Amino acid sequence: MYLAVDIGGTKTLVASLNDNGEIVVKSKFATPGNYLEFLEELSKVVANLSTKDFMACGVGIAGRIDRIHGRRFPSGKLRWNNVPILADVEKIVGCPVVLENDAKLAGLSEAMLLKEKYKRVLYVTVSTGIGYALVVNQVIDRNLGDDGGNTIMLDRGGKLESWESFAAGSAIVRRYGKRAEDIHDESTWQKIAHDLGRGLVELIAITEPEVIVFGGSVGAYFDRFSGPLENELKKYETPLLKMPVLLEAQRPEEVVVYGCYDLARQTYGTD
Repeated sequence: MYLAVDIGGTKTLVASLNDNGEIVVKSKFATPGNYLEFLEELSKVVANLSTKDFMACGVGIAGRIDRIHGRRFPSGKLRWNNVPILADVEKIVGCPVVLENDAKLAGLSEAMLLKEKYKRVLYVTVSTGIGYALVVNQVIDRNLGDDGGNTIMLDRGGKLESWESFAAGSAIVRRYGKRAEDIHDESTWQKIAHDLGRGLVELIAITEPEVIVFGGSVGAYFDRFSGPLENELKKYETPLLKMPVLLEAQRPEEVVVYGCYDLARQTYGTD
């Protein structure tokens, strides 16, 4: 059995998975702003699990990760400052723990589903912010930073702005006064696709993926922006820069949990 802990800004999802990667039990709780309260809540959930004999545990969380010391830099809604997440979770769950950025775990999960067809998978999650991960031969490429769309700076009207600041879900709400789920007109989605395309071209040039998989709350409406986005990307295609296949995420809901399992198994599994 394996354990997965997906720590989100608003909720934490805990799940136990069997050796085949199937969720057996899952539980969630509101993520406290106070770190010690989080540890207390996690301890309660783990104590109530029917199985406590785990091979390993994967923990996913947003933001930049100190993988050497098992800590997370404060960012986003969770301002936990330099807390030893890996060591603290290990004490609670009683098994080896691996800590990773949640977007990278999501990317690993989706790449595992495509391993028979694609070797280089770029995962892009578009929600309140933008995150991404490159997975090559089912291994996370950690050369890409953890800060996602904040690290890609683009010229907008003579001013450098982060890709996330004008293309993420929060930017869509500011600009159009609607969430992605409420936008149905093609002209608006064409504008959204244009903004997404500008940052994607930079990522494609850097990572050279065979396929891009879209997740997140905006990515869930892939059918509304995929056509316009393909047209946007074709404008930048050259003999040396081929545009990849675009796909919708297959596991939109619990993708980080499955990524926790995949990484824990890769790191501490017996096969």
